[in-house]
Amino acid sequence: MDYKDIKKLMDDMGDSKIDALEIEFPEGIKIKMKKNTEKEVVITAPGNVIEASAPMTPPVVTKEQQTAVVKKDEEEKDKEDENLKIVKSPMVGTFYASSSPDKEPFVKVGDKVQKGQVLCIVEAMKLMNEIESEFDGEIVEVCVNNEDIVEYGTPLFKIK
Repeated sequence: MDYKDIKKLMDDMGDSKIDALEIEFPEGIKIKMKKNTEKEVVITAPGNVIEASAPMTPPVVTKEQQTAVVKKDEEEKDKEDENLKIVKSPMVGTFYASSSPDKEPFVKVGDKVQKGQVLCIVEAMKLMNEIESEFDGEIVEVCVNNEDIVEYGTPLFKIK
């Protein structure tokens, strides 16, 4: 077994989900690998022992760094969201984007809407409830798919 083969085995071990591996060849060569924070390879051949180790230290992220990244992401999302107005479902039911399956949706992303304009229908207990826009603006996102079940307060549309 030459250096290339050993190196390939080490790389494969690092990429796999296996934590430990032990191989014994008929020629008397033994390979043991154990993966924790280091990759350790011990090769023994009749009469000599070779040890090699290559550090595989994963990046260490402290709790403070994780919290800082999460807070930054939340702050950026809040800045985006403060410019958007959200139309939420006033009831539990089934969301319909159009008045019937063969008709165009009431609104699509990019459409300009006015306060009072019908955006969708939420069916609850066999009653078709038209949901109207509470804001003037442009549809930025349709948050649910046609015929999805929605809960009270589920975001339906984002308007800018």
